[in-house]
Amino acid sequence: MSTRFLVLYWFDRPETGEDPRLGIAVPKQLGGAVVRNRLKRQLRESWRAMLERVPAGKDYVLIARPGLPEAVQSRGFDWLQERVDEVFQKAAA
Repeated sequence: MSTRFLVLYWFDRPETGEDPRLGIAVPKQLGGAVVRNRLKRQLRESWRAMLERVPAGKDYVLIARPGLPEAVQSRGFDWLQERVDEVFQKAAA
């Protein structure tokens, strides 16, 4: 599942009932280490905020796309949370 700024992959795990896990990928083309690590921290925090609504027993990989760091910087963290919610809602449908 993808949106303008994020791509989400999900995989079923053989152990059912386990808490969902998240992997985050931020390519080097999005900026230096400081920019990439800041974005990873923000994506992790967005994940924690919505963790209770995420189905268990799956692994998720969230990949940032070009333009996301600049958009987050200009629009703020709340905007990023909406984008993460959006990609997970599209995946649930």
